[in-house]
Amino acid sequence: MEKAEIIKLLDLFSRGELNQGETAEKLSAMGLEELGFATIDTDRYRRTGIPEVIYSEGKTPGQVAEIALRMHSRGIPIMATRASREIYDAVAEAIPGAIYHEMARAIVNQPEKPVPSEKYIAVVSAGTSDMPASEEAAITAEFLGNRVERIYDVGVAGIHRLFHRVDLIRNASVVIVVAGMEGALASVIGGLVDKPVIGVPCSAGYGANFGGVSALLSMLNSCANGVSVVNIDNGFGAACQAHLIVKSSE
Repeated sequence: MEKAEIIKLLDLFSRGELNQGETAEKLSAMGLEELGFATIDTDRYRRTGIPEVIYSEGKTPGQVAEIALRMHSRGIPIMATRASREIYDAVAEAIPGAIYHEMARAIVNQPEKPVPSEKYIAVVSAGTSDMPASEEAAITAEFLGNRVERIYDVGVAGIHRLFHRVDLIRNASVVIVVAGMEGALASVIGGLVDKPVIGVPCSAGYGANFGGVSALLSMLNSCANGVSVVNIDNGFGAACQAHLIVKSSE
């Protein structure tokens, strides 16, 4: 539980707005809020440096809106991933300032945006079809307070496009590479830079791509040093890892 939240509870107790039992119950919750259908980890940011984020798939619009509203009432910045327009409408009704990033399928409400440092994360995509996962990575990294440079549609089918932007990629602190089809771009970039490369295998591709499995296996079998790999289409996970790398180097 954040120190400010504890002080607020003690203040409410001293003014008689909470009795002893209510105050003890809230303090004993230790950073959790039970909603019946969900348990919000309100202490996650202090513990890990990344706040609680709502994964929207499989949840109803009402459930996502209720979770977001409870977090908002505690001053926790809101991010919901894999959110449909219907879910956004429900969240926006509860939290009018919420913004929907359609390509990333992400909802964000962040009244106090962190000031990014000069260091930046490069998000590189092989093709335009990889943009949903690329934008999920970029929006997440920005939500966490990072400067992001987007370098899109520079895949191996036209490798000269990559070399045109290679200095921008090399100067990044971390490089996130999103690629479908055969997923070769992660290996190519891994052989060009001296920074951590995080591969995001993308589900874009024809039948033998197997929904991203071929790209996943290609990235896992990369012969380039310093390439790590997250799950298929997991731009969010890649951005969190990149954020922690940047933060640990400051």
